[in-house]
Amino acid sequence: MRRENFSDLAVFLTVAEERSFTRAANKLGTSQSAVSQVVRRVEDSMGLKLLTRTTRNVSLTEAGEQLITTLRPAFDDI
Repeated sequence: MRRENFSDLAVFLTVAEERSFTRAANKLGTSQSAVSQVVRRVEDSMGLKLLTRTTRNVSLTEAGEQLITTLRPAFDDI
């Protein structure tokens, strides 16, 4: 796996856990816009919508839930 992909997945995982682009950006020490661009890149590369976004809420789609189920143990091992 390329380092950029690993980093992008870590950003997605943070957004999913925080349920907020703003809180994820604060936790990661970056801008909300940068986090949004990374998540969009992950979704585009997978061809799947992973998050449902509203102005007040971020929630996982079924595909997002499945990805989290796979990612969390792998990231915990690392």
